[in-house]
Amino acid sequence: MTALRFMNSVPHLSSSAPLSRSDQAHAVTASFLGWTLDAFDFFVLVFLVDRLASQFGVAKTDIVWTLTATLAMRPVGAVLFGVLADRYGRRRPLMANVVFFSLVELLCGFAPNYSVFLGLRVLYGIGMGGEWGVGASLAMESAPRRWRGILSGVLQSGYSIGYLLAAVAARFVLPAWGWRAMFWVGGAPALLAFYIRLRVRESPAWKQHRAPTVGAIVQTASGHWKIFSYLVLLMTLMMFLSHGTQDLYPDFLKSAHGLGSAAVSSIAMVYNVGAVLGAVAFGHLSETLGRRRSMICALALSLAVIPAWAFGNSLGLLVLGAFLMQTGVQGSWGIIPAHLNELSPDAVRGLMPGFAYQLGILLAAGTNSIEYALREQLGYGWALAGFEITNIALLITVLALGPEQKGRSFLRAPTD
Repeated sequence: MTALRFMNSVPHLSSSAPLSRSDQAHAVTASFLGWTLDAFDFFVLVFLVDRLASQFGVAKTDIVWTLTATLAMRPVGAVLFGVLADRYGRRRPLMANVVFFSLVELLCGFAPNYSVFLGLRVLYGIGMGGEWGVGASLAMESAPRRWRGILSGVLQSGYSIGYLLAAVAARFVLPAWGWRAMFWVGGAPALLAFYIRLRVRESPAWKQHRAPTVGAIVQTASGHWKIFSYLVLLMTLMMFLSHGTQDLYPDFLKSAHGLGSAAVSSIAMVYNVGAVLGAVAFGHLSETLGRRRSMICALALSLAVIPAWAFGNSLGLLVLGAFLMQTGVQGSWGIIPAHLNELSPDAVRGLMPGFAYQLGILLAAGTNSIEYALREQLGYGWALAGFEITNIALLITVLALGPEQKGRSFLRAPTD
């Protein structure tokens, strides 16, 4: 609590006046940057699987396991920082979270052996798990309702931009300065805490609905277990979608198609451009077509391009398939911040969306290991394709049968 008190807001930022356009922009920007830099710190590792296995003298499966361990620890961070966000506001927990995950990422670059590296990636998972829920609630509560869909896409596109930046680092930082520098660069996001402190105002919606105690937060969350269970199911399938199409794809391109590191990082840059475009475009579409229908349209696109994505027999076809696959994948993901926050109760909006998001990660944490094991039986291409064909079909069904509260107000109506 001392750290949170130290990072308390300056007086004018804690005023109860409505948010100006500038205030709204700063809130969305801070949340976007937090998620972008968090994603960068995670995806750095997917470009280092071979190199770290050689460095630490372990099998590639052990490095893949560190990805799984990071994902599995994210619910811990979601609970810790989510409860703090509902009890003490969005800003201070977000600042604490950014500093925490940045410092752990920096330390990863100093890891002397595999055991220390694994332990640091476990700790990093806690930080990564806390950022999304706090940042998404701050952004969605601060954004104007009529822009919520497109800003949801902008916010979620930070994940793809983080991946893109990791690919850029793999292309330029890795050859010049080595793998440790990849993690040292990841310590820079700690500076974002100063921007949040100076420019970001607290969420008016949180001020209206703030919980008086931690016990009240737990009671409210447990009273809405049905919608929470639905969100966990939805997010589990969404995690199968994103991590099942992204995490091992660089290794797939190297192992199954014999592409070099430079070509793989370049392809990753291209498909992450598609991901950013998809997140913003389908987020904007959701304001007219609705959240669920827009997500289903994006998923249909991903399903249609699986043959090119997994079985393309030329470099051009692989690049096109990867670009369109991530346009659809992140197109559906671009709607998630708005959709989850609209479905969550007011008093636990810092906790419930993020906890459901990260429990989905926990349940889907074995995605990389499952796909990597399936390649022995089916071949790498069919391991990825078969997994995602099944998952997308289930995801479309769950969305078609699920609820939606598009455009719901997060503020109480004024009383006379």
